[in-house]
Amino acid sequence: MKRAAVIGAGFGGLALAIRLQSAGVDTTILEARDRPGGRGYYWEKDGFVFDAGPTVITAPDTLQELWRLSGHDMAEDVTLVPVSPFYQLSWPDGTRFDYSNDDVQLNAQIAQLDPEDVAGYRRFLDYSAAVYEEGYVKLGHVAFLDFQSMIRAAPALMKHQAWRSVYSIVASYVKNEKLRQALSFHTLLVGGNPMATSSIYALIHKLERDGGVWFAKGGTNRLVAGMVKHFERLGGVLRLNDPVSAIDTLGDRVTGVRTASGFSIDVDAVASNADIVHSYRDLLKDSRSAQRTASKLERKRFSPSLFVLHFGVKGPVPEVPHHSILFGPRYQGLLADIYDHGVLSEDFSLYLHHPTATDPSMAPEGHSTFYALAPVPHLGKFPADWSEVAPVLEERILDEIQRRLIPGLKDRIVTRFSYAPTDFVTDLNAHLGSAFSLEPILTQSAFFRAHNRDDSISNLYFVGAGTHPGAGIPGVVGSAKATAALMLGGK
Repeated sequence: MKRAAVIGAGFGGLALAIRLQSAGVDTTILEARDRPGGRGYYWEKDGFVFDAGPTVITAPDTLQELWRLSGHDMAEDVTLVPVSPFYQLSWPDGTRFDYSNDDVQLNAQIAQLDPEDVAGYRRFLDYSAAVYEEGYVKLGHVAFLDFQSMIRAAPALMKHQAWRSVYSIVASYVKNEKLRQALSFHTLLVGGNPMATSSIYALIHKLERDGGVWFAKGGTNRLVAGMVKHFERLGGVLRLNDPVSAIDTLGDRVTGVRTASGFSIDVDAVASNADIVHSYRDLLKDSRSAQRTASKLERKRFSPSLFVLHFGVKGPVPEVPHHSILFGPRYQGLLADIYDHGVLSEDFSLYLHHPTATDPSMAPEGHSTFYALAPVPHLGKFPADWSEVAPVLEERILDEIQRRLIPGLKDRIVTRFSYAPTDFVTDLNAHLGSAFSLEPILTQSAFFRAHNRDDSISNLYFVGAGTHPGAGIPGVVGSAKATAALMLGGK
């Protein structure tokens, strides 16, 4: 393979392109938007820098490896800063819990909730370490192209009760409900319902404990910029503002891609980091096998969408750490409303991102930058007019933050805007406005997820949240490693 095209400059597309270019493959990335990053986009407004997300960086070694492939150091282009605590968790009754890998502090907080759960937590750690070894170290960077590969992985998955949910496994180790929430919410960061996502995803706890939680100085956008700089240093080409209109095929082979501007390129292989349904349904309209795949994908379960409120405020807010989780009065019931019933509930849980707690440069001097994120049903379950819903939800979110964390918040806001499920469709071609692509349940994981290489078109590949292993920075960077191995090894 001498020449390849990657569709989409999200984390998965950039990671794959770096791997290909490092191996000597002439690689071009085609990006529809005016900036790279995909879901890692950003805005500059009134002197503030607002990252779209994702804003929780874990497993930094998977990123550093992209530079080491060509003898470079990630520190040349990106500065990662540790964040501690990883998250501050709070509940409506005023309970707060600083979640980190400081065992002394963590055990003291667990003991305050329920002394008996200290031992249970240690047993959960052992479980998390075991599924981390099987699900991430052994399987997280390997493509599942045939059912036999799933059969070979099955004994280890069954040994760790992969059919059970993360919440179910956590509840078998600890009794306190708040602690159960603290140890199971992580699946929401990759689009999964803690009540339904396979217990294998408990590996996230081990991933964070060992690798820490990090922030790229200047924002997630600086990590994206660093990846682009490195890719171009290696000789890669990035085209912005030019959406791909078609992937051309001849028989069972891709021949090239065409863009809206009329640009076309002939290649030996194409990898799409675009939305998986959009890739099959819209970009491969002339392929019968692709249309059959699109129909199957559309019948699968997709992760929820998100409503994200960005706002800048006057003055520092030292009492609020970098990452906060504000749990609502319900947990299981709220999740059922979002994932099953398609209801926009009166109550909600929030992830609050406060980057100026770590890096004041992301706001004008004497100001602070925030975003508040609420999971909401995707458009297939809640087809609302978000132009009407958004202003109402903005006020409810600000009222909750003002009541629980920052008194007088609304009087201090100098700029604000929100990002709704419809924006995921418009900007990212996200099917149903899903923020994480396919829901990460067991029957949509590994072999049952969209394959890293198409079954019928032999030089068509996929990378990103819709493929194995799934969403989140470690997931999509892992998918890039798996896909690159296929493309470079020809297997």
